[in-house]
Amino acid sequence: MLFASPEAAPAPSMTPLAEFLGASDPENFLTAFLVLYLLTNALSIIVFNLGFARKLPLLKNVVIYSLMLFGNIFITFLAFTLPIIESLFIAGLVLGIYKLQLRRHKKEEADPEEDRS
Repeated sequence: MLFASPEAAPAPSMTPLAEFLGASDPENFLTAFLVLYLLTNALSIIVFNLGFARKLPLLKNVVIYSLMLFGNIFITFLAFTLPIIESLFIAGLVLGIYKLQLRRHKKEEADPEEDRS
């Protein structure tokens, strides 16, 4: 029969960002949670705005953002052990580069004579 002692229980490995914020210390957990929650919300909003193709009416935006703010509470708990923040940052970076390239391409198509001179 296996007996588990409190010393034998492995601590969950945290992401480097959670470790940096001191989430492994129970006294700093709330502060780390709030910072991760704010980062998750900010990056989710950025990725949503960069990735969503069309503008929505105000009421639909309010519903989407309120659901996003509520759902990100659960995502933040996952961000302690999974690279959620890092993934959102990379997604925002890739979508931002894509939007800049798309804007530049559309500008070149609109003004073909300026590039030739």
